[in-house]
Amino acid sequence: MTNTRAAPLIHRRSFLFASTAAAGAAGAAAAAWPFFAQMTPDARTRALADFITVDLEALRPAEQRVVRWRNLPVSIVKRTPAMLAAMRQPDFVVKLADPDSLQRQQPPYAQNWHRSIDPAVAVLVGVCTECRCVPIYHADASVFSVAGGFQCPCCASHYDPAGRAYSGIARYNLPVPPFASAGASKIVVGRNPPDESFSFDAIERL
Repeated sequence: MTNTRAAPLIHRRSFLFASTAAAGAAGAAAAAWPFFAQMTPDARTRALADFITVDLEALRPAEQRVVRWRNLPVSIVKRTPAMLAAMRQPDFVVKLADPDSLQRQQPPYAQNWHRSIDPAVAVLVGVCTECRCVPIYHADASVFSVAGGFQCPCCASHYDPAGRAYSGIARYNLPVPPFASAGASKIVVGRNPPDESFSFDAIERL
């Protein structure tokens, strides 16, 4: 009989203990909230998180490096003289969907034939503008009409080393993100050069 009478008492004690623990946890959370709020990054910190500094010193000719910016793959390629020469051949230029980069797929300071600040360095968002797959980079002309470039594995669209569409169903060039030089061998993706204010949100097609 003792065990039978003790059971409700044990249940009541368990309930009181659980209630007290819950109240204590709620109080602790309320007390800790200002501390958590203080740890939340401010607007300046969040803005800085949009900038990625990339060191290009170890990047070899024709080599690609991929970094993440705004959760997008950004392809950085050190273009060779052969690539640059092939990109300007008249018989190739006529194949380009947007040879003069008239579509808003790049900052104004990259609206040129190489779609970059430095002709030797390509900085491109690696997302096919037709099907949103990640194009595969090729360093040579084995599958292209030009020395190197990108091929979408899903829709088979081709882009030259400047990200210009020229074969397949894609009609928009690969986007160029805002970026700036940061010394002899570094760039900062997400930051414009001085006196420039390009926003990536202004591009026409991603």
